[in-house]
Amino acid sequence: MKKFVLLPIGFEPPTPEIMAAWEKWFKSIADKVVDGGNPLGPGREITRNGTKELPLGSDSITGYTIINAESLDEAEEIAKTCPMITGVRVYEAISM
Repeated sequence: MKKFVLLPIGFEPPTPEIMAAWEKWFKSIADKVVDGGNPLGPGREITRNGTKELPLGSDSITGYTIINAESLDEAEEIAKTCPMITGVRVYEAISM
């Protein structure tokens, strides 16, 4: 079994409906979850050219979840069920 990181994208102020959708989703994938993660707030991007503020918006990474799946295809299918705001990025966590 491989590990995959799901990164939801897009921010909307949480409503009871949004929170209920996330709770339902986490229950539906409970057998796959390695780390349920946390929501993310505003951040900063640090590069050699300086630091840039990253406010919450439609293109923000707004959380993370780590799951077990057999393949990237299976992780994608799980991500498609996520109550995403804009989208979800899926990355395989490579064992070292």
